[in-house]
Parts: sequence; C-alpha cells; structure tokens
Amino acid sequence: MRVQVDLKSTIAIGDLAARFGLATHVLRHWEEMGLLTPERTSAGRRRYTGRDVERVAAILLAKDAGLGLADIRDLLVAAGPERRAAFRAHRDAVDAQILALRTAREMLDHAARCPADDWTTCPHFRAEVRRKADPGGS
Repeated sequence: MRVQVDLKSTIAIGDLAARFGLATHVLRHWEEMGLLTPERTSAGRRRYTGRDVERVAAILLAKDAGLGLADIRDLLVAAGPERRAAFRAHRDAVDAQILALRTAREMLDHAARCPADDWTTCPHFRAEVRRKADPGGS
C-alpha cells in the first residue's frame, strides 16, 4: 500500500516522530544540525509539512546507507558534480568495508571448518598470522 504525503497539511513533532518510530529529541537534533527546518506556529511550536516527512524519510535512507548526519547535511546542500563525487567517495568506503567483511568471513569460515583442535595451530591461520605480523614481507 502506497502512502500519499500531503504537502499542504502540517503535523506536530510527536506525530512525525511516531510515524518513523523516532524520539522527538532526534528530530530536534536534526533541526539543530540543519537537516530539518520546520515551520513554527505563532506560539513557537514546530509544525512539519509533507516535505519534512519526505526529508525525514530521505535522511533515514541515507543513514541506512551508512552516511553520518554531517555528511547527509552536506549532501543535501551540495550541487550536482560535488554531490556525485561525495556519493562515489562514500561508495568507495562501503566497498572497502565489504572487502574487510568478506575477508573476516573467510577467516571465520576457515576456522569453523579447520580440523585442528586448536585453531591457533592451524597452518592456514599461522600463515595469516605471519603475513599480518610482517606486512612488508621482509
């Protein structure tokens, strides 16, 4: 089921927070960081529009992709080429994390299959220890 975002009506901070399962202080923090700029009533209460709802969803998607709040803020104001370069740089960092996780998984898989009683005596593990201890290969 697709939810329509009404761009004309406004909602209170508690309702917006509840919609996304967030605490209200999170939205206030995002406002302090410059990620959100809600409208204010004459009494100073925050009122969020449909655009704010979309902005919160976009922030959450970016966080799911591993971006920090400062990075998200910078990306929201960056221009085309600058934004694309920042996304490529973040993608490269994610690729490095993926490689590190694959390497960790291979080590764990090998250790789980190793017939040695003590995995630290496994010839493969010992070779990896030597390689790690002497990265220059001297």
